[in-house]
Amino acid sequence: MSNQKEPQATILVIDDDEAIRRQLFWTLGDDYHVLEAASRAEAIETLDHHSIDLVLSDLHLPPHLEDLSEGLAIIEAARRSPLSVPVIVITGSNAKHAAREAVKRGAYGFFEKPFDAEEVMHLVRQAVRLRRLEQEIVHLRDALGGSRGVCHLIGASTSLERTIKQARAVASTTATVLLIGENGTGKEVLARAIHEESPRAGGAFVAVSCAALPEALIESELFGHEKGAFTDAAQARKGRFELADGGTLFLDEISELTPPIQVKLLRVLQERSFERLGGVKTLSVDIRLIAASNRDLEKMIEAGTFRRDLFYRLNVVPLVLPPLRDRQEDIPVLAAHFALKFAAKHSRPKPELDLHLVEALQDYEWPGNVRELENLIERIVVLTDGPKLGLEFLPEKMQRVLPDTNKLDETTLEGAVISLRRRLIVDALRAEGNNRAAAAKRLGISRSYLHRLINEFGI
Repeated sequence: MSNQKEPQATILVIDDDEAIRRQLFWTLGDDYHVLEAASRAEAIETLDHHSIDLVLSDLHLPPHLEDLSEGLAIIEAARRSPLSVPVIVITGSNAKHAAREAVKRGAYGFFEKPFDAEEVMHLVRQAVRLRRLEQEIVHLRDALGGSRGVCHLIGASTSLERTIKQARAVASTTATVLLIGENGTGKEVLARAIHEESPRAGGAFVAVSCAALPEALIESELFGHEKGAFTDAAQARKGRFELADGGTLFLDEISELTPPIQVKLLRVLQERSFERLGGVKTLSVDIRLIAASNRDLEKMIEAGTFRRDLFYRLNVVPLVLPPLRDRQEDIPVLAAHFALKFAAKHSRPKPELDLHLVEALQDYEWPGNVRELENLIERIVVLTDGPKLGLEFLPEKMQRVLPDTNKLDETTLEGAVISLRRRLIVDALRAEGNNRAAAAKRLGISRSYLHRLINEFGI
């Protein structure tokens, strides 16, 4: 067992009474790193800018000292953190009902003023231990590839970050979401991530590909059927809407629904009720609907193949998943992630990606998006003998010939253009002291593109 000491936990103490804050500081300061705040605004700022392990907060804070609103808002803010921060509330001896209300809202526990130092330390140790266990679970889950939520979405490009930020915001609500993106961009991954970060995470996530359902059976598959509803209906059967009750229903390729099913879906979205095929009893469901399409639904509306009113019901919160060709800077990290994943799956040595392979991957347009990249990396991992993943097993369409800058004929247009580009890059690097980020900015290109050009021209 390692003797390495755990890092000191950080505790945020929130109380408008400085004397109480000082008392708690002296009680906890020997064992914990203690930060202080006198109001909700100060507390929220501290939560946003520091890694807090535990919050101790009074419930009655300015400017609304007469009620619990400020204290309850702090509990909500702490629970919204990526890994929920436990809160212990501080209350007066005549306000136990308020403390119990806070516990109902998610507080870990409470203690009364004037407080007993030993009682406070015991409660704090328990809460910090719980926090450590939760952090360990997250680390283990990530190490085993079981990460949840938007952690499944790998990349840091501006376009993806914008979508992730919007997905996090909508996850805590019940709003209907419409995911828009080409095939292979990860629409189901995002839908599952929204479900896993929502209050419905404990319920079912039911995914349906509308294009994969036979037209004759689609109504039965979605809404269920009663016994005898059609020739082969030997017994009653629940549909996907019922199976998703209390959870999330993901309808992929929503554009493929027939007009009659579009009408029935519209009614479900309006009333949250429906009848099974062949049934007369109206069933109600509590679902969160996420739909997805790889086609332009507004163009389909103009063509008369998709209902305008249904589109408006689905398009409450539209989220766009960018194609991989617009996420060039994410390709290296995605490739590395898939290489590690498939090396473990196929018992291969820990992989290393050759620089020329990464460049070739970034040069390609990826019509099949992330799914195509994932499949290609698995093929390369399986076929490569050894840890170094290179160009050997790239498909011919992705092979490229690097220009030999020592044999350029500057009398040709191509040679002159390459020579000029090379000189511009060299001049920019010299002007910026070999700072590639600054040189890329000077040239008006991305840093990853500059990196490729440096290698391509042998600079």
